[in-house]
Amino acid sequence: MRRVAIFLGSADGHDPAHAELAAGVGKELARRGIGIVYGGGRRGLMGTIADSALEAGGEVVGVMPTSMVEREWAHEDVTELVTCDSMHERKALMADRADAFVALPGGLGTLEEIFEVWSWRQLGFHAKPVGFLDAGGFWTPMLDALQGLVDSGFLNASTLRDAAVAPDLPGLLDALEERLRSAPDPAHGA
Repeated sequence: MRRVAIFLGSADGHDPAHAELAAGVGKELARRGIGIVYGGGRRGLMGTIADSALEAGGEVVGVMPTSMVEREWAHEDVTELVTCDSMHERKALMADRADAFVALPGGLGTLEEIFEVWSWRQLGFHAKPVGFLDAGGFWTPMLDALQGLVDSGFLNASTLRDAAVAPDLPGLLDALEERLRSAPDPAHGA
């Protein structure tokens, strides 16, 4: 993997462990020579991951709509700041520049972004793996709810199993690499 798109909060959240996690992920990805593609923000967990990766000598590509840059939400010190016209274009540009997708703690935007690229994978629009860094069990309630969709017949069990989930970054990166070596099961069978 050359680059990973990271979806995460533009706020810090209440638990300081979330910021510690984002800082650790930024440093470790930089150490491994894996670039980060993210939403380009300078605040919250977004700013934390960018700052830590940059401090460790890593590549950080921010992608942000011009309207948000004009509101001074952009991190101006990233390796590359790509501007675009809309949130739809932002997600497409992030997807084009990344080899995999990872969700760290975040809110509605994080969920919307990771679910969109996950559904694109399920539909065969790309073969890039999707993962959840479930440190401290942050994503466990959501993953349990998704199991409810499987149980109700609205989500294929193979789609849920296809998401890489791990409590730590090394385990998640291993799972993403494994999925890069195999094609995903298409939605609704072959």
